[in-house]
Parts: sequence; structure tokens; C-alpha cells
Amino acid sequence: MTDIMPPFTVVLIVPTGIGASIGGYAGDALPVAKAIARVCDRLITHPNVLNGAQMYWTLPNTFYVEGYGLDRFAASEWGLQPVRQNRIGLLLDCAIEPELRLRHLQAADAARATLGLNLTDYVLTDAPLGVELRIAPSGASWGTLNNPDSLLRAAEKLIRQARAEAIAVVARFPEETDKESLENYRQGSGVDVLAGAEAVISHLIVRNFQIPCAHAPALSPLPVDARVSPRAAAEELGYTFLPCVLVGLSRAPQFVTQLHKRESAQIWGDEVDAMVIPANACGGGAMLSLGRTRAIAVEDNRTAMRVPPEPLGIEVIRVRSYLEALGVLTAYRAGIDPHALLSDIATLSPLS
Repeated sequence: MTDIMPPFTVVLIVPTGIGASIGGYAGDALPVAKAIARVCDRLITHPNVLNGAQMYWTLPNTFYVEGYGLDRFAASEWGLQPVRQNRIGLLLDCAIEPELRLRHLQAADAARATLGLNLTDYVLTDAPLGVELRIAPSGASWGTLNNPDSLLRAAEKLIRQARAEAIAVVARFPEETDKESLENYRQGSGVDVLAGAEAVISHLIVRNFQIPCAHAPALSPLPVDARVSPRAAAEELGYTFLPCVLVGLSRAPQFVTQLHKRESAQIWGDEVDAMVIPANACGGGAMLSLGRTRAIAVEDNRTAMRVPPEPLGIEVIRVRSYLEALGVLTAYRAGIDPHALLSDIATLSPLS
């Protein structure tokens, strides 16, 4: 009888809000995800990698998992249940101005009519969410909500009344007051100051309701600027960043939070074969939990963080680029030690 190999499963992580040179802008890590998806059976990644405002790409073997849920998955506390299609609830901050709100509702209707996505009726929060933006001393972005309870009440209404299976949140974000930071970001050399606060919003909902969630900020369109970097250009295309969120959530796996319900169709953390991470941003929960997995650290993906894997006890193969990482993954999938592909192979030594 021929042995059936288990699916080759890879986790791709690019932490949000840390100025990653690849994946720190508007969906600019999506080409990396597309390439890795071709050399594995199952790719698990998160919205920061796949979201590109109105630019998106459906990858049939790729699972869109919010960051808090990815941490729980990596710790083998939650499993992932693949779905054919989710019913998405749209949650809008009541602080969004009427015209800007209409733009987002039209984007949602377009997703229904053009892409065939399943959306519930929308809900407005009962109080402004009050998003505030912060930059940590490290240079990473984060943020706070003045009214998190309003967010949770609106999410519960969508789940209970509209039977939402995933939630897309659109919060009114403050217009960028630091012009220098905004210009740096648009020119491909700064930190996304919105990303940290976006993560706070989605984490709250996933932690409280164990349901897929992703966020799109509501902002006024920026003036045209011929100097915008291609990496940030996806955010220049329209009035809303919502389309990629709706596409991602439409097939986001549901979370399995009861270990005794483990079934063959589900995916669990102990099934991960390899993890691909930036070489100097290794302190996240998922990375620490998957530290015993084959880890590939990409040095070209520079970030504002200074957290290499070695002091954390994460054993990695360091590569220069994602192109080189693809070669290592191909070797792993073929059952080949990547070091056997090098010109120099050290002789075996006795254990001390």
C-alpha cells in the first residue's frame, strides 16, 4: 500500500505595524503569499499579508486567520475549520460621516453583486469607537479605543440577530496629523501608523466571540501624489479599503475552540511543517509557540523591531530573501535536508 503523506502546511507571518520592508504597506506581501502557496498544500497567514485595500487575490489553499486567532492556533488551543463561504456581518462606526458611510455600503453591495459574497444587513455602533493612534518607542504602531464596549455590543448584535459567521469592522480613524510619518509611509519608507490600532479592534472581537474578524479604516481620500511608492499605491485607488477584507473573510476558517471536537477536516497547530518569519521580528505569540517548527528567517524583510530568533530559543534557517525561502520550503516538502543542497557539507561529529 502506498503511504499517503499529510498535507504540507506552512505558516507565513509578517507582523503588522512594525514597518516591515515587505508586508508593511498595502498588501505588498501578497506576492510572497502567492508564491509560497504554490509550494505547499496549505498556507496559513493573516490579514496583514493578504489585505491590499481594493487589491486582493483569492488563493484556494490559503487560510485567512486574524492575529489573535493565529496565536491561539499556534499554541494548539484552537483549531481551524475550513469553510465554503461565511456569512459576513458589516459593523460600522457611527462616527463615520454619512457620505463616507455610503461609500463603504456601496463597496459592500458591490462585493455582493460582483463577487457573490454573502453579507448580512449592517449595524452601526451605539457610540463612536474613538480610535486613538500611538507610536511606541521601538517605532511600532499601536492604538486604543475609547468605547470598546460599543464595538462588542454591535458585534454581538450581528451574531445574535443576523447570524453573522464573520465580522468586517469599519472604524472612523483620525486623519493623519503627523505629516512626516504619512509622507514616509506613502513613499515606502515608514511605519503604517494605523495598523496597530486595527489589530486592537480585530483582537477584541476574536477574543470575545471566537469568530473571524478583520478591519478596514474609514478615512478621507488623500491628495494625489506622484511620488507614492508602488508598495503603498493600493490605498490610493478609492474611498475605502473594505473590498479585500470582505474577500478574505468570505472564506476565513472558523475557529474550533474545543479540543475534544478535533476532526480530520480541521487544521491544528501540531500539523504545521514550516514557518516563514522576518529575521528581526520574532517575538510574537505565534512565533514563540511554533518555535520548534522548522523556521525560516528572512533577513531582507527589515522591520523596526530588534528581536532575532536565537536569544528566544527559536532554531531557524536564515535566508537572505523570500526567493531563497521558497527553495528551502521546496526542499522540506521533498523530504530533503536543505543543507544537502549546499556545496560544502560538514562531516558528522560525535556528541559531547
